[in-house]
Order: sequence, then C-alpha cells, then structure tokens
Amino acid sequence: MSRERARRIALAPAQENIEKIKKVVEEGNYYGAQQMYKSIGARYISSDRYSEALDFLQSGACIQLENGQVTCGAELAVLFVETLVKGKFPYDDDTLDRIKKIYKKFPRISVPQHLDLADDDDMQQLSEALAAAKTRSEGCSSFLKAAIKWSIEFGAHRNGPPEIHDMLADYIYSESPESDMAKVSYHFVRGKNPKKFASALVNFMGKCYPGEDDLAVARAVLMYLALGNLRDANVLMDEMKKQVQVREVDFPRSELMQLVNYLLKTLERDALPLFNMLRQRYKSSIDREPIFNELLDEVAEKFYGVQRRNAMPGMFGDIFKMISGE
Repeated sequence: MSRERARRIALAPAQENIEKIKKVVEEGNYYGAQQMYKSIGARYISSDRYSEALDFLQSGACIQLENGQVTCGAELAVLFVETLVKGKFPYDDDTLDRIKKIYKKFPRISVPQHLDLADDDDMQQLSEALAAAKTRSEGCSSFLKAAIKWSIEFGAHRNGPPEIHDMLADYIYSESPESDMAKVSYHFVRGKNPKKFASALVNFMGKCYPGEDDLAVARAVLMYLALGNLRDANVLMDEMKKQVQVREVDFPRSELMQLVNYLLKTLERDALPLFNMLRQRYKSSIDREPIFNELLDEVAEKFYGVQRRNAMPGMFGDIFKMISGE
C-alpha cells in the first residue's frame, strides 16, 4: 500500500473530526481547537480531499465565530476560501450560500454610547470596544475580499458577486470604528442594493463633519456613473431624499449637489456639449476632490464614447483603488 493511500485511510471522515473538535471548543479550549482545525484541515487538503476540507473549515469558522473567537473564526474563513482556490472550485450559488453562512456568524456588537470620557473605567471600556470592532471589521473584510478574488478567478462577474460586495460594504459600515465612506462606497456600487446604500449615506450625514456630506453623496453617484450604472445612481438619490424627510436630516445643499442633479438628467440623453459645460461651470466644486475629475472622464467614456487622454490599461481599476484605499 502506498504512503499516500495509507494517509488517506488514516484520516477520518470530516464529520467525525467536526464532532470531535466541537467538544474541544465547548470545553473552552479555543486555542487548542484552532490548532486542530488548521492541522487536520491541512491534511485533508494535502490528501486532495478538498470537499471534506471545505466542510471541516466551514464548520470550524462558524463554531469559533459563534463563540466570539473572531480572530480564530476569520482565520478559518480565509482558509476556507484558500481551499476553494486550491481545489479549483467554480463560483456557483451553492458556494455563495456557504460564504453567506460564514458571514452571518461574524458578530455585530454596538460600541458603548453615552460614556463619561473623563472616567478612566469608561475610557478603558471604550478603548477595548473600539479595538474589538476593528478586529471584527478587519477579520470579516479579509474573508470577503478573499472570496471576491476567488469568485472573479473562477467564474463570477469581473467585478465579483454583488451579494458579497453588499455584505462587505454593510459590515464595514456597521462594524468599523471609522466611517470610511470611500471604502464603503467602493463595495456598495458593485452591489445591488442602492436603497441600503442610501440608508448608510443618510446615517453618515447625521454624524459627519460639515462639508463631508455632499462629498460622500457626489462620490457615491459618480462611482455608480463611472460603472455606467445610471439606474442605481438615480435610485440612490431618490431614496436618500425620501429617507432624509423621515429621519429629519438635512440633505446637503451645495453647488456640488446641483452638479449631481443636473448630471443625472443630462446623462439620460445624448448631450455631450451640456455635459462638458457642466464640468466647466462647476469646476471649483469638482476640484474639491481630485478624483472627481477622473471619475467624470470615465463617465464621459461610458456614456458618450469620449476616449480618455493618456489613458493606460487598468487605469480605471486603479482609480477605484485610490478612492477606496483597497
């Protein structure tokens, strides 16, 4: 009997090991369980038993996350995606569902509010809560970004599945201790839920610094338009205007918002001269964020066929990476 065959026989079925290590977790030995998940998972992979490795790692990620072990759970979640790559599993709905199941296990915990910042105990509590929030956000982001990369390589849309982008945008926005709307927008515009995106933006308007609200709205709309998605750009604006009335939040009023409104109407028809006139008329507003000019160049190409001057291959993707910090 070959050594490889002997190793295959010696390794128990995945379900047997799942039950075995689950008991270790229930005993509170999270570190010991993590080492077992990683070592046994690696053995399934080296034996080309990829399907069992996926079952095993998915179970481990979910169990660790259910027990609040975010770092351990996120590590196993990333290993799950790496196994998809090693096993060359194609992107399909079943695997997307498995990714969703792991994602839903990532905890959502509100940062304590109304603390006395002059009190040492309250400050310590806040510091610990923010550190934990950062760990959750980074762990979930690493997992979902890996999933997007795998999906693009193995059959999904070239931008990645919109469902995963929506999950990532929502988790970053709700759990990250810092409201990085550029990064949130990067993923929402690749998703398919502009109404949820609108809700996030309206919420951001209620707590951002003066002058940040119209920049966030304009960036979101221009990012949709740079992808050629006029429909969702309009849905986003309409939904935000509805929600600000309900939440009693002021919708930003500025020249930049005037530009956005005129732009949405202009792009519904063949009106390149008007488009160019708007860029000139609102140049000072556009220049408030340098990336806006890059996005508008892309909009001109998408809607009017205007070739970008000195455009280089891959430049558009680089623009979005600059915006999001990806």
